[in-house]
Amino acid sequence: MRRTLYVLLLCLAAGVAQASPSDSANGADTAGDTQAQLRELFFQAARDGRQDMLNEFINAKFDLNVQDEKGYTALILAAYHGQQSTVTQLLNAGADPCAKDLRGNTALMGAIFKGELSIARQLVDANCAPDQRNNAGQTAAMYAALFHRKDVLDALAAKGADLNATDAMGNKVQNLERGEFQPLSSNR
Repeated sequence: MRRTLYVLLLCLAAGVAQASPSDSANGADTAGDTQAQLRELFFQAARDGRQDMLNEFINAKFDLNVQDEKGYTALILAAYHGQQSTVTQLLNAGADPCAKDLRGNTALMGAIFKGELSIARQLVDANCAPDQRNNAGQTAAMYAALFHRKDVLDALAAKGADLNATDAMGNKVQNLERGEFQPLSSNR
């Protein structure tokens, strides 16, 4: 695998080096394209659970907290796609478990949403505030209540999550557990 990544990096570098002199004004664009390609390989490896490829990125000191156009990190993608071993690998390598995407959601919120309960429990144990809020004011405890993830909700409560917190629409954990909630928009 190391050889494969090395060959890939050489090919990408060769593409940069073989740019014609008329392209020299676009040199920054070519280097930017190479970086974009590397980021996409990194994100795809996280989605697919390609730990061998991720090891190459980790060993190369690649920024583990780089975000894609939606603000997703590799950890968020691995958690959302149920890649337990990859989540562990990224956490052990120093990926930020508290990072938020553009909507303010964390890897923990994604794991709860997708029903990846073992990953969610692992992320509850990460060194993040239990009441991180997304852009709608929702917490992981609210997600756990809404999606009936009682074990995760109990773990968040044990970590000190505020079960009386209210989101932007006035929803609380207790209401969400009972299926009584105010939707984010009332466009009818």
